Amino acid sequence: MRAGLYIHFPFCLKKCLYCDFNSTAWSGAELDGYVELLLREMELRQEALPEPVQAPTLYLGGGTPSLMVPELVGRLIEQAALRFGLEQGAEVTLEANPGTLTPERLAGYRAAGVNRLSLGIQSFEERLLERLGRAHSVPQALAAFDQARRAGFDNISIDLMHSLPGQTLEDWRAALAQGIALAPEHVSAYALSIEEGTPFEKLYQGGELVLPGEEEAARMFETTAELLTGAGYLHYEISNFGRPGRFSRHNQSYWSRQSYLGFGSGAHSFWNPDGLGRRWNNAADLDDYRTALAAGLLPERDEVQLSLQDAVAESFFLGLRVLSGLDLAPIKACFGEDALAGQLAEVERLQQAGLLVADGGRIRLADSSVIIANSIFSRFL
Repeated sequence: MRAGLYIHFPFCLKKCLYCDFNSTAWSGAELDGYVELLLREMELRQEALPEPVQAPTLYLGGGTPSLMVPELVGRLIEQAALRFGLEQGAEVTLEANPGTLTPERLAGYRAAGVNRLSLGIQSFEERLLERLGRAHSVPQALAAFDQARRAGFDNISIDLMHSLPGQTLEDWRAALAQGIALAPEHVSAYALSIEEGTPFEKLYQGGELVLPGEEEAARMFETTAELLTGAGYLHYEISNFGRPGRFSRHNQSYWSRQSYLGFGSGAHSFWNPDGLGRRWNNAADLDDYRTALAAGLLPERDEVQLSLQDAVAESFFLGLRVLSGLDLAPIKACFGEDALAGQLAEVERLQQAGLLVADGGRIRLADSSVIIANSIFSRFL
């Protein structure tokens, strides 16, 4: 069974004001102890699997996993390879905050087996980094990228955000130009979203957070594709752009409903040996996570066995995130054409409205409808 691996590291230097991920400010302790918990969970998961796993990808996300010293990251990679058979040439990604990186640490990560770096730059303007509550500066971001190259990383992704408080279209154009000048292999360019329970939500509801209007936000989205594709990046998913051969292999497994196993507090998993699939998440509370493992139990919560209807709907709205489109033939072969009747009728309606395009045996978002992708996806739920 092939399954990607995800390891969640829930600690950050400080919590960003917009973030609703399962993360918390780091107290300066707990790193070694948390890694031991991860190793214990790997052991228990290996014992519980119905069949051995071969892993094509490993993704260390967070939080800020670059708070871990290279030796700890190396232990995790080593155990992942031992217990879940990392494939030859597996993609091993580490998310990193530029403010945590040094030349020595980057060289250590490379030696430990990390071969893809995801740098959370977000902005090249100090005022916007401060507004977001980021724990790094622009000089640190530029230095981290240069140091990563010098450490031998030839597969670097950078994260950038638009539609930020006080950001203009020209600001965003300048940010994209600066990102392109770095020549990363991959760019994830996201619009800010106001998430429930975050400090930004409170500020927004109180009228203290002024965001670009809908029209300007739409122009920022369109400018993203214009500038990045013009620089040779392929727009392969709603918010993701990559050089040929440098797409995120790990994230592609999510959109194609391949199995993946998540480790760490709050991590999600999907096990799909039959086309339908089973989803669960780990206990998000670190004490609950620790207690379960101490008792020799996997910290699974909220397990859901997907129905045929669930699986078909997921196949459409996840598959259409990829801009090359969704191949209908394997879906029909997996579920049977009768099970797709409602979805295919919706496809026909969206095609007639010019929102979807049929291309051979594939369907894809029309170029003009990528910007309203979420409203299209909701039609398949």
